[in-house]
Amino acid sequence: MRVLGIDPGLRNLGWGVIDVDGPRLSHVANGVIQSKPGELAQRLLQLHTELTDVIGRFLPDTAAVEQTFVNKDAVGTLKLGQARGVALLVPAQAGLSVGEYAPNAVKKTVVGVGHAAKEQVLHMVKLQLPGALINGPDAADALAIAICHAFHAQTGSRQKALRKAGV
Repeated sequence: MRVLGIDPGLRNLGWGVIDVDGPRLSHVANGVIQSKPGELAQRLLQLHTELTDVIGRFLPDTAAVEQTFVNKDAVGTLKLGQARGVALLVPAQAGLSVGEYAPNAVKKTVVGVGHAAKEQVLHMVKLQLPGALINGPDAADALAIAICHAFHAQTGSRQKALRKAGV
């Protein structure tokens, strides 16, 4: 299974692609889409175009997006929500199922602690994807989201198989 993780942001949208083979994870690619300052509609279009290109190049089977948290800046939260809308729309347009995870759930899955620092997330992503060259904290977060999705997908599959077997 190939998983695309997306860390939504209007200025910096992180993305990461991993392959999952049972318990084995391997790094495929990662990066950050940086929208150019200017009109909001053009920035959202740029995110859409470049994320569509990522999906076309790496052909993921599924995707996962981090849920938005609300901060003190209502305008900033609204803009982040619009970027998150693009992050949900593009994989859906490609026919992918899209999982959504709270930031604390991602950190707890990858680090073991729900309130881990960005440095801890980066460290654990590097441990789980040895040899990966990570393009900054936004790409590391996106890879963490992909790892979280892979873990939850595997857990769900195991539980489904147990229920089917009558256990």
